[in-house]
Amino acid sequence: MTAPASPAGRTLSGEAFPLTPNPAPASDADRAALMDKPVFGKVFTDHMARATWTGGAWSDRGVVPLAPLPMHPGAAVLHYAQQVFEGLKAYRWEDGSIWAFRPDANAERLQDSAERLAIPWLPVDDFLASLAALVQADAAWVPDEDGSCLYLRPYLMATEPSLLVQPADTYGYVVTASPVGAYMSSPDGVAIWVSRGYHRANAGGTGAAKTAGNYAASMLPQQQAKDNGCSQVLFLDAREDRFVEELGGMNLMLVFSDGSIATPRLTGTILPGITRDSIIALLREEGRAVRERDIELSEIVSGLESGAITEMFACGTAAVVTPLARLKSDDFDLPIGDGQPGPVATGIKKQLTDIQYGRAEDPFGWMVRLA
Repeated sequence: MTAPASPAGRTLSGEAFPLTPNPAPASDADRAALMDKPVFGKVFTDHMARATWTGGAWSDRGVVPLAPLPMHPGAAVLHYAQQVFEGLKAYRWEDGSIWAFRPDANAERLQDSAERLAIPWLPVDDFLASLAALVQADAAWVPDEDGSCLYLRPYLMATEPSLLVQPADTYGYVVTASPVGAYMSSPDGVAIWVSRGYHRANAGGTGAAKTAGNYAASMLPQQQAKDNGCSQVLFLDAREDRFVEELGGMNLMLVFSDGSIATPRLTGTILPGITRDSIIALLREEGRAVRERDIELSEIVSGLESGAITEMFACGTAAVVTPLARLKSDDFDLPIGDGQPGPVATGIKKQLTDIQYGRAEDPFGWMVRLA
């Protein structure tokens, strides 16, 4: 099958980030071994993109050999976590071309996160050019197996040596790349632990920003989930410990017996997921009712017990669409549906990934060519 042309007709240029080639790149054999069933985020390519904020402007743009970052022990990011990041993927199509899914949305969300953390905005054009330049330099690292891709991790961090509790004067921008397979994989779906008393974010905090501190707050509940035989943790709101919000790194979707869908509304404490937004658009396009609203944990428990809720699934860049099989907490342990991935989760995952891998038309113009 020949990959269909993108309706947007866009191919990104990486010229703004000139390449300094790695003098000792991985050999073909070493690269093949590293790319064989890699653990998510454990394998990195030969290069990284970078830029520097100093004197009130971005400079020093380029793609350089992957190497440790020189950093002063007093760098503000190490002490006050002034940092934001993104995550997106590069997909190899059957014709060998390489594409990104909605990278403009990632660029804009990085700007939103940066504003919340008082970090200088990175221009959208710089964000897009850095991705294109890095992927073009490390195109051999983009897998061609179905379900695999190149995960891109752009991030901004405060680099000024200072222990003053105030925004830094200097910042670094870095993009790394990792060949990956599935983030969470189970043929029968995954089990989820409901955290009580521990919260990912508070009203007025940084919950809507993609920043390291939010994920640090999830580590202890995530360990509790693992101790209870679960793959991920579901957080409740911090004010009442009553309404479901999101998982540790994914948004939540519920499917009801009447075919309608519900997902927690964005309140400022939930990350506005790009995959979430895309799935809502696809579901509505096919005529399904999708409601963004407050959802009480008690509604989910009673819905699972009565059969009113037939499916639950998580969605995110890394997880894509992951069916949930069980919901557990200190006082309940409930199967979700019949214990098998449901038709809505299965169908929407295929619809989304067919667009991402160029197997289907892209009616929204989401795909952008990198190489």
